[in-house]
Amino acid sequence: MAVLTDDASRTQLLNRLKRAEGQLRGVQRMIEEGQACTDIATQLAAVRKALDSTFVNMTMCFMKQELQPRLKDGTADSLLGDMQTLLNHVR
Repeated sequence: MAVLTDDASRTQLLNRLKRAEGQLRGVQRMIEEGQACTDIATQLAAVRKALDSTFVNMTMCFMKQELQPRLKDGTADSLLGDMQTLLNHVR
């Protein structure tokens, strides 16, 4: 199984996850404090979107890392753009 080898990408992904973790702690506080369900739902949706976005970015980093060396004819960037468009529809 391949792993992400690009340190910058790995750092970016970890930073995104740390932000989502902070958002999730905020949601926990909101529940403990008895805030309105609609406000909690809004924050939960934001956490989900952050995690979905992180997943797409991780997938793109992996594909770029694995595909670019294999595609010598210059179609890697176009293919990656198409794949990102498709993955964005998952969110």
